[in-house]
Amino acid sequence: MTSSAASHGSGNTTGAGVLFGLGAFAWWGFVPIYFKAVSHVSPLEVLAHRGLWSLLLLGMFLWWRGGVSTLFAPMRVKKRAFALAAATVLIATNWGIYIWAISHDRVIESSLGYFLNPLFNVLLAVVLLGERLRRLQKLSVALAAVGVIWHLIALGELPVISLGLAVSFSLYGIIHKKIGVAGSSALFVEVALLAPFAILYLVYAKINGHLAFANVSRATDLLLCLAGIVTALPLIWFIEATRRLSYVSLGFLQYVSPSLQLLLGTMLYGEPFALHLVVTFVFIWAGLAVFSFDSLRVLRGGKQKLEA
Repeated sequence: MTSSAASHGSGNTTGAGVLFGLGAFAWWGFVPIYFKAVSHVSPLEVLAHRGLWSLLLLGMFLWWRGGVSTLFAPMRVKKRAFALAAATVLIATNWGIYIWAISHDRVIESSLGYFLNPLFNVLLAVVLLGERLRRLQKLSVALAAVGVIWHLIALGELPVISLGLAVSFSLYGIIHKKIGVAGSSALFVEVALLAPFAILYLVYAKINGHLAFANVSRATDLLLCLAGIVTALPLIWFIEATRRLSYVSLGFLQYVSPSLQLLLGTMLYGEPFALHLVVTFVFIWAGLAVFSFDSLRVLRGGKQKLEA
């Protein structure tokens, strides 16, 4: 392959990664609308339906594409199997926190978690991958830390929802960055591992008279059935984006989702944007601005070296 052909192939891969990333984060930006619509259902039941309907959808897709033998192919390598099991715990935790937050009118606090996410990616790269921070990266993380500390002082408690969402999703992304398994295959394994727990919960809810599915309305049943599409499509797109883009590039795209969520929380759902939140967001946004400036500076410097 010639250098120009390689460059063209790389450009196609990057372009596809950007489209996958934009699709995923825009979808997640508007997804509170769906979870508001099912907020009358227990968060644990919604979580169970997310797993089971995603399993059905992904199973049919993978079977159609490559046959039954491909469904659990990623589990044949022990290291990948353990990584996907860890990813299952992380994504289930992330889903659970998010569903609970939206159903309890905490859309703005959820958006704060995903604004923090790119900065947590940097921290985790240091802690888990042994990478060293540049001076401006240290400043960006410090500004975000000031915002979190201010939130702690103003409320007298940690922003558990925001931190839980940021940490769980950052770790989830790093796992998929390292294992390099196709998005649909990896996600199928994850929801398959989650399925037994989902079924047990639904049986428990049915026995105790708490099950909403088939007991509330046809509209509720339809919405819960749609949980598979709502869940699986953006996650597949996200995993495909992690395989095609650098974590820096992915970090820029991540701003789309929390920005849309913040707009929904304030303009559509009328959540109060209190003064302490304004101060918190100012520090977070300042950190993101510094982070973005530094990333662009390094990216341009790398391009200039290649051109030279």
